[in-house]
Amino acid sequence: MSDVDLTTDELATADQAAGGAGVLDMAAAAPAEGRAPIARWYAVQVASSCEKKVKATLEQRAVTLGVDNRILEIEIPQTPAVKIKKDGNRTSTEEKVFPGYVLVRMVLDEDTMMAVRSTPNVINFVGAEDRRATGKARGHIKPRPLSRQEVDRIFKRAAEKKPVVKVDLAEGDQILVTAGPFKDFQGEVIEVSGERSKLKALLSIFGRETPVELEFSQISKQS
Repeated sequence: MSDVDLTTDELATADQAAGGAGVLDMAAAAPAEGRAPIARWYAVQVASSCEKKVKATLEQRAVTLGVDNRILEIEIPQTPAVKIKKDGNRTSTEEKVFPGYVLVRMVLDEDTMMAVRSTPNVINFVGAEDRRATGKARGHIKPRPLSRQEVDRIFKRAAEKKPVVKVDLAEGDQILVTAGPFKDFQGEVIEVSGERSKLKALLSIFGRETPVELEFSQISKQS
């Protein structure tokens, strides 16, 4: 998947059908008398490529700050991927479903919110901006829980077994065919289909530019 900039609407719609609370403030987050507090999933935006670092640090801080009974899970949804290098070699890897975000299942209160926000490389929760009544200063972000449907969709995608194919190729790249009936032909990429592990290239055949479909494994990228 390409880099995704999640919006509040995509990740932060309250689960009304499941009893969600919409925009959360501390009063709304408090459980009814005699009921245990409810842990919900929240999306947290982090610095680029710092997802694993944030996860490890927050897990340690939750214990140190005594909130590990309220910060229950920290996940980086990933799906299997196959990366095809310029020379055609394949390597197995994991691709983040939402780069730049981690998901935290937690009971939202002042202590847990501060534990997350003060973790190095954390930018903020995904939520709604609480705009100030006066002045031009930006307000604080009120964390919103993810809807049950959104959580199910995210983890279902992460559980998909079919690997995503990532290839270091784009339209306009020059390639050399290394296998098949067009071996040793050179051409230009005109279309890349990662999900099918194929591309289309214009090859000069009998003096004419002809579009040919090729497997990723049949070509190498020319520098």
